Amino acid sequence: MTPSPLRTVLVFSAEDQAWIRRTPVTVPDFWQGHNVSPAKGDLLRLGGRQFHVRGRVWEHDGEGPILKLYMGDAHAQSDTTFG
Repeated sequence: MTPSPLRTVLVFSAEDQAWIRRTPVTVPDFWQGHNVSPAKGDLLRLGGRQFHVRGRVWEHDGEGPILKLYMGDAHAQSDTTFG
């Protein structure tokens, strides 16, 4: 039996989903080809905004495992200094 590749699904808040639809941003498959799955607290930059992984839920459908990543609200533009 060959292991199925991990599929990740990013789940954004309604406000951030609307922003993604309004902006010409394509959400890439960040973890395609990686052997390590994302962890709670990981950060993603998308269209100049920063999101963090707030939670993870493992699911399984007929095709294999799915990792749903619940993303936190977008932070300020990337040129902002966090710290």
